[in-house]
Amino acid sequence: MALDHLLSHIPDYAKDLRLNLSAVLQQEELTPQQTWGAVIACSMATQNPEIIAALIPEAEAHLSAEAAEAAKSAAAVMGMNNVFYRFLHVIPSERYRTLPARLRMQRLRSHGVEQVDFELWCTAVSAMNNCQACVAAHEEKLRAHGVREETVLAAIRIAAVIHGLAAVLATEKALNRQAVCQAS
Repeated sequence: MALDHLLSHIPDYAKDLRLNLSAVLQQEELTPQQTWGAVIACSMATQNPEIIAALIPEAEAHLSAEAAEAAKSAAAVMGMNNVFYRFLHVIPSERYRTLPARLRMQRLRSHGVEQVDFELWCTAVSAMNNCQACVAAHEEKLRAHGVREETVLAAIRIAAVIHGLAAVLATEKALNRQAVCQAS
């Protein structure tokens, strides 16, 4: 299983991440669809091939094809929106905020899953991408749907652990390359 293989390659200094991944995949605050959709969306957001190869197939085994595609859509549209709205948030000129985005975002409304699930995935990806404006907007929608803070935080925990794992794997890969180069 790719997930077990991935976890076996997490070094001891990152043992907490290995243990946390198991824990965040079993949080009672989230439904299985919310959990595994967040795994897909957050894995995509890492852009880390090892994370993608190990976690997305594992998550897809727990989801309908429609839910898996919706989670991928959340990551894709947030990958675009987080850059755009982060720019608008940090730029001091108000003029930019009065101009139309002119970016297609149809999947925000036509994703085929419960709106709450999609919003959770968008919030988690936006947190990973450090977009304050998108995190605030999606969290507000979740709260308007009656979603509790504990549920939102559970999705953010998934984002945090997957982000940490991606950083460790990228670091280890770079260190291994360096060691090979030095040995040559």
